[in-house]
Amino acid sequence: MVSRSYSNLLELTSCDSPTLGRERKRLPRVATVAGVLSELDDENSNSAGSDAPSSISQDRMIIVGNQLPLLAHKKDNGMWDFNWDEDSLLLQLKDGLGDDIEVIYIGCLKEEIEPSQQDDVAQYLLDTFKCVPTFLPSELFSKFYHGFCKQHLWPLFHYMLPLSPDLGGRFDRSLWQAYVSVNKIFADKVMEVISPDDDFVWVHDYHLMVLPTFLRKRFNRARLGFFLHSPFPSSEIYRTLPVRDELLRALLNSDLIGFHTFDYARHFLSCCSRMLGLSYQSKRGYIGLEYYGRTVSIKILPVGIHIGQLKSVMNLAETESKVAELRDQFRGQTVILGVDDMDIFKGISLKLLAMEQLLIQHPDKRGKVVLVQIANPARGRGKDVQEVQSETYATVKRINNSFGRSGYKPVVLIDKPLQFYERIAYYVIAECCLVTAVRDGMNLIPYEYIICRQGNEKLDEALGTNPLIPKKSMLVLSEFIGCSPSLSGAIRVNPWNIDAVAEAMDSALIVPESEKQMRHEKHYRYVSTHDVAYWARSFLQDLERACRDHLRRRCWGIGFGLGFRVIALDPNFRKLSVEHIVSAYKRTKNRAILLDYDGTLMQSGTISTTPSAEAVGILNSLCKDTNNVVFIASGKERKTLTEWFSSCQGIGIGAEHGYFVRTNHDAEWETCVSVPDFDWKQIAEPVMQLYVETTDGSTIEPKESALVWNYQYADRDFGSCQSKELLDHLESVLANEPVSVKSGPHSVEVKPQGVNKGIVAERLLWTMQQKGVLPDFVLCIGDDRSDEDMFEVIRDARDSLSPVAEVFASTVGQKPSRAKYYLEDTSEILRMLHALANASEQPTRNSSQ
Repeated sequence: MVSRSYSNLLELTSCDSPTLGRERKRLPRVATVAGVLSELDDENSNSAGSDAPSSISQDRMIIVGNQLPLLAHKKDNGMWDFNWDEDSLLLQLKDGLGDDIEVIYIGCLKEEIEPSQQDDVAQYLLDTFKCVPTFLPSELFSKFYHGFCKQHLWPLFHYMLPLSPDLGGRFDRSLWQAYVSVNKIFADKVMEVISPDDDFVWVHDYHLMVLPTFLRKRFNRARLGFFLHSPFPSSEIYRTLPVRDELLRALLNSDLIGFHTFDYARHFLSCCSRMLGLSYQSKRGYIGLEYYGRTVSIKILPVGIHIGQLKSVMNLAETESKVAELRDQFRGQTVILGVDDMDIFKGISLKLLAMEQLLIQHPDKRGKVVLVQIANPARGRGKDVQEVQSETYATVKRINNSFGRSGYKPVVLIDKPLQFYERIAYYVIAECCLVTAVRDGMNLIPYEYIICRQGNEKLDEALGTNPLIPKKSMLVLSEFIGCSPSLSGAIRVNPWNIDAVAEAMDSALIVPESEKQMRHEKHYRYVSTHDVAYWARSFLQDLERACRDHLRRRCWGIGFGLGFRVIALDPNFRKLSVEHIVSAYKRTKNRAILLDYDGTLMQSGTISTTPSAEAVGILNSLCKDTNNVVFIASGKERKTLTEWFSSCQGIGIGAEHGYFVRTNHDAEWETCVSVPDFDWKQIAEPVMQLYVETTDGSTIEPKESALVWNYQYADRDFGSCQSKELLDHLESVLANEPVSVKSGPHSVEVKPQGVNKGIVAERLLWTMQQKGVLPDFVLCIGDDRSDEDMFEVIRDARDSLSPVAEVFASTVGQKPSRAKYYLEDTSEILRMLHALANASEQPTRNSSQ
């Protein structure tokens, strides 16, 4: 595998990656990695890897999950026998990827392999199944899976706060280190087989949330998708996690992040907004997060089921026989079915209590309605699982003792493992499926139920039903599970409200047959068209779209450990080099310098907005150079700017976004736009005041020419929501006034039409023309949307510039802009301006010497 690293970030802006053809080598044997690594332990921690183009044109999909889709069986002779796990989602999704895409799986085996056998097993799995096993030492795996994943992430993502040692336990740094170490080992396995320009990498679920960082660190242009199969909690829950920022930043190293529901995606976006200060926007139906010049796409699509596999089992003779057996067993009774894992989030006890309440409130249901509860083994372990089991057994016993009689048990608890065909038989005979999970990522049980209720000719015969009669089914679903939004014909319930669940069960049983048929038809149409293949195909299409511009963009990596991220830039958008601009500055004689204030000379978000002595001193030095014309453009009032820059005699100022302009300290303020009156303020101010009263932390900033509603210190999400509402409100009431309503960073501003910072740029160029010179050097720096007008004027002002003029329009931070350059932050801007000031003073010092 050929790769290239750049130690000098500036070198990358002028160098292209080499084009090196190669043949895909035989995938190497898989080595065992032991020990615990820290998150900083990476041989490529400072690598800015760029990827070598491959001569192979076929796309490959590398699917990475905690477990391989394989079943292992140890034979009597000590050798291993492996088969595909037909129930594995990772195997099923292959149907949606197409025959032209080669699939390689990376993950752990469910069985522990002796170290002496691991090399041979790895080679066999690679040759036979295209699977690359990740062998983890048992102690490390226990800390990773049973420790951090099941003790910290899984409860927290299901809304369980570690309020006491019994509830999830306190955060354990050693478990976090084990989690990072295992993710690093998985990344090493991916690196053994990946061809960066040809392959897609699809990472699955919360076990591998920091894996994207390790892959992005090694291959900056890797085509990388991640799908979270669990819920993502609200920011109020997630923010309690001590490593919250590390996980968010790691996920943002993906190109595409998928969620089952809009709620989960919304919570993730809210966390990114509140904790990382990132904003997102929707364009043509796609949600995107801007992250250091990269757009991270967000996908919302619930996973589906493998209908072909389900139907093949439905066609088995064993299934038909079991259906006939259950028909006879429950003859004359209506079956309500529940299928859940035996864990604390599935709400089995709530379901049983609802059944008890149904029998109490509706005595006529006794002897006629049966709840069959299939309890699968819990995937976790611990005290909470034991408590759920004990409570379940006790509740079932109490209900059956209270309402049971000879030949009738109101609750049938099946806690032994069932064959798949047996479970399908229960689906077929159940009139209603009941899911009362208190929190669940997706839950595919309702989907399976719908397909099984559609049945086939053999099952219709086993049930004794007329195949010509439309099928019917009913669903009672918790509103806290991922599949609930997609099944709109279900009766949704709050599982904590026992009475409401009981009434929903009763309603489901007495709904007219025609309505049951209509609900079933609607559900069947959705489930049959949104299967697991559709989900995988849709994810791949969005991943291809998200990675479309990878090879066109220049990128490099910065940061250490889990703070690593990749900066991606358009080829025509580059960092402003201090050496480059100082060289141009020294060569030129007529210089125009135009600087924004907030966010440029002064860091945005600071409480004190007064310019520093350093900034004022630099501006003074630039103004003293007779070859320079220096202007400041700001949205602040002219009185404030006059006080701040009173010591800068030669500086020009554009106040209130260019409404007032003064060319130097001794000149009079001029108004650049004719405004007949400001009567509109009497309309706008009461509206803004209403939003100040309802948005804690917001204020009104009155100006001579404008009014600004500022929500910088309000709650970020609420302030943003209120700003959009205020914008619409003001546009409505001021529709007939000669004003424009604009939203800015944490603000909504009303100002006269035609007022913008482009006016300041025009006045600066006009000032130089009055002196009889055309600028041969132009520097313009701004940080937000209001500064784009300056960039546009500078870009289109060729007639006002020298034919050999060197123009440096720069924005602050890497973001879409009309500027050709960018600088990182205020400190970098001041360093650059200081270098220019020194260049101006150098000739003076030389002549005095």
